Amino acid sequence: MSQEITVHGTVAAGFEEVREEFTALVAGERPDYEGQLCAYVHGRRVVDLWAGPGGADCLYGVSTTTQGAAHLVVALLVQDGTLELDRKVTYYWPEFAAEGKGALTLRELLAHRAGVIGTDGGFTLAELADDRGIAERLADQRPFWRPGTAFGSHTLVIGALAGEIVRRATGHTVQQLHEDRVRAPYGLDFFLGLPAALEPRFRAAQPMAPTPVQRAQVDAERTGPHALPSIALNRHAAEPTDLAALPNERPIRARGPASVGGTASARGLAGLYAAAISEVAEQVPLLKPDTVAEFGQFHSVGHDLVTRGHGSYGLGFQATADLWHPFLGAGAFGHSGANGCQGFADPRSGLAYGYTRRRYAFPGGAAPENDRLARAVHRAAPAT
Repeated sequence: MSQEITVHGTVAAGFEEVREEFTALVAGERPDYEGQLCAYVHGRRVVDLWAGPGGADCLYGVSTTTQGAAHLVVALLVQDGTLELDRKVTYYWPEFAAEGKGALTLRELLAHRAGVIGTDGGFTLAELADDRGIAERLADQRPFWRPGTAFGSHTLVIGALAGEIVRRATGHTVQQLHEDRVRAPYGLDFFLGLPAALEPRFRAAQPMAPTPVQRAQVDAERTGPHALPSIALNRHAAEPTDLAALPNERPIRARGPASVGGTASARGLAGLYAAAISEVAEQVPLLKPDTVAEFGQFHSVGHDLVTRGHGSYGLGFQATADLWHPFLGAGAFGHSGANGCQGFADPRSGLAYGYTRRRYAFPGGAAPENDRLARAVHRAAPAT
């Protein structure tokens, strides 16, 4: 007989429904469920819940949700005037012009329109942990579609591409700037490079075994090892990447590659987006309204050549209301992760949301329960 999992934590007055939804989720999940939920409204933490043996302070690999932290750094540099969205990438990074990529702008790159979703031969694990190494190889790579004409998720490399521009413009890495300007000032549990001293707080990801029907569906959708989805996910490499297990590799956690290497709690996810749009701990929002509007505005919407489904991007961030949660306000921005986690900001309601879970949500992306949890938080938000 399995032991019942207890829900821990608190919600503010008016958010009791959120606790009820989280409790119902935990009760209906596998007996080994482990996850966290946190939300802010106008800079005030209103939801802080967790369940399972990990506790409130444990850290999970958040996979592509990492890109939200990386692109917050880019947004800050654009806001500062250090980066200009409509300059060509080659203004900052001349070598990127190889193989017909010279006309691409920073704006187009951030909107996943560069076409360099990977390399012909793929990456090793050591290479995936090294953003500068990824960037060097992508500079020489022939794009898989004419840059600027279409878009597709640059799943494993977008952080390295943007990060190389950041490094050349500032002399600092995305990881350094995230630490100095975002994580440390707000005390956030969202690391792009997990210190060895914090390793005991890390909880290894657990892949979810798909049902036979789910597996058959995925197999039917695959067209071969050199199709765009395989290249973007590095499945064509000599050592194919298992996206679900990638956070369990210490080199990935230690170096924090800006596409997939972040380690965070739900508090860290929600806190990042709260700091982006709201006054938190008597500090002004990191982003000004004009920057929020620019980065949340639709830039690439329609057929994603990599996922082969509907895609929706602002600048670096996913357009969360269109892609995941249609009840959110226009301009909501964030990023999901392959293990089912989700983080976003909804500037119109002042909502900042973070959800993490230990077990991978097959086949990847924001786990389905995010819709009911985020919807419950959003319903309660106007009462604050």
